[in-house]
Amino acid sequence: MFSYWDVTIKLALGLLTIIIQINLSGKSNLAPISALDQVQNYVLGAIVGGMIYSTSVTVLQYILVLLIWTLLVLVLRFLTNHNHFVKRMIDGRPQLLIKDGELLVSTALKNGLSANDLTFRLRTEGITDIRNVKRAVLEQNGQLTITQVGDDTVKYPLIVDGQVNMDALETSEHDETWLLTQLQAQGYQISEIYLATYTNKQLLLFPYQH
Repeated sequence: MFSYWDVTIKLALGLLTIIIQINLSGKSNLAPISALDQVQNYVLGAIVGGMIYSTSVTVLQYILVLLIWTLLVLVLRFLTNHNHFVKRMIDGRPQLLIKDGELLVSTALKNGLSANDLTFRLRTEGITDIRNVKRAVLEQNGQLTITQVGDDTVKYPLIVDGQVNMDALETSEHDETWLLTQLQAQGYQISEIYLATYTNKQLLLFPYQH
């Protein structure tokens, strides 16, 4: 029998679960910035929307499903932050679209990026001539990271969450051997670095623990 009390309790539990997931993920809202965020939002919405009006699903069953999904999200988030293979499989990897003024058409088509969309994004960055672009990278969230000719500032980090960003390292015109040498000189290993950026020809390190 349909009960407004059951619906109210399920809605309250769903709202509480959303708040918990936001706090545990360290975000201030559920705006997606990765593939995992997208899936998390879709599935959580389906669970809440599909079960609150179902009289065959008890409140206890509903709680268990929410707990299982929250646990799965936390496990996947931990793995993506600590395992390079899992992160690449779930979040994908940045795609190089423009290199030294040359447009890589095959990469653009593979990512479903039309010429009209690409030129629009370049125009919003104030770029009208592709030859002035040193590198343009399509990030996992669909945004473009652009480095123009003469710009020595790499706009994305060399190390993220203890993992090397090979595309950024190549842009800095250095290799992994150079990076390892720089880290060893300061007494660090790659896995100990939360964030490392290369700006104005200077490597800045932000370790997990000082």
